[in-house]
Amino acid sequence: MQMTMENGALRLALTGHIDSTNAPALEREIMAAREAQAHEALILDMQDLTYISSAGLRVILRLRKLEPNLRLVEASAEVYEVLDMTGFTEMMPVEKAYRRLCVDGCEIIGQGANGVVYRFDQDTVVKVYRNPDCLADVRRERELARKAFVLGIPTAIPYDVVRVGESYGSVFELLNSRSFSKLIAAAPQRMDEYVTLYVELLQKVHGTHVKPGDMPQMKDVALRWADDMRAYLPKAQGDKIYDMVMAVPQTDTMLHGDYHTNNIVMQNDEVLLLDMDTLCVGHPIFELASMYMGFVAFGETDPAITLAFLKLPAETTRVFFGKALRRYLGGRSEEEVRQVEQKAMVIAYTRLMRRTIRRNGLNTPEGQKVIAHCKRRLTELLAQVDSLCF
Repeated sequence: MQMTMENGALRLALTGHIDSTNAPALEREIMAAREAQAHEALILDMQDLTYISSAGLRVILRLRKLEPNLRLVEASAEVYEVLDMTGFTEMMPVEKAYRRLCVDGCEIIGQGANGVVYRFDQDTVVKVYRNPDCLADVRRERELARKAFVLGIPTAIPYDVVRVGESYGSVFELLNSRSFSKLIAAAPQRMDEYVTLYVELLQKVHGTHVKPGDMPQMKDVALRWADDMRAYLPKAQGDKIYDMVMAVPQTDTMLHGDYHTNNIVMQNDEVLLLDMDTLCVGHPIFELASMYMGFVAFGETDPAITLAFLKLPAETTRVFFGKALRRYLGGRSEEEVRQVEQKAMVIAYTRLMRRTIRRNGLNTPEGQKVIAHCKRRLTELLAQVDSLCF
């Protein structure tokens, strides 16, 4: 048994077999370690534990009574099966060991606020999460993807969770798939065809109704954005944005939340939607705002940002958004399309300004430029927009 401390937790690494012949000695070692080292929680690391008998399980049960914050981690598939079968996974946190992958040298095919997506091989991609303490987020995205799939949304459900460096990743099977960004870059003359497919899938998502409580409400998130920006905008402007968001009705309409051309792929003539951790419900104006932010607002002060993010020139993404918005809104006049776009822009610039401030933008020349640009656009828009609904 090896002992280490990490963030107030005493970590004991177990190796080999635990059976009736050595369980008493192990228990004495554990008790001695507990008394010798002050700690707030106890972790039993089972990465190198190959077998545990009922005698070993009884040691853990007695330890559980003394250590309410006991966690079992890195359990092999065999050991985890024993712990699961005997009910230990219901009594205390038990983490299964995860297969380790290295993505060094792998092509980055997409990235967002929560993670980076790599092409691991011809058949699979891996989404690596930025936050090392992200297992709850991994499970949440997997559950959201499952719910969307059951509701008829074509998506790839992750089939494995792996360790990548100090973080975790979700593995998807995406055989010979190519993102819409790559398809447009390779054949810009086919943009209208991709716009049609893009909007058809978007309308399918927005035509899907979700049971109450199954997905978060996007309006609640947008209200936080608006409320945060009150401290940085003139009072009348901040209050108007907040009041307009508050007036948007709550709906059960499914939204993707990050609907751009890197998150849509073509696989064997089937269009699939990826990156489901942002799934939510709400009014479509929130989706259009997210689209405007990604396709247009991001690159207005520095077009290189758009190229790095979407792998397409900023001029191309602006054209794509305009075509997609017109198709999404059907037979509406150019003036009506312009009005809807302005509503989306209000939310987009509010969100972009908040995002920039939260990333230390007030203290960098680049950030200050983006914030000033957002303020200028919001001043122009708020003189014309009195409602976010359409």
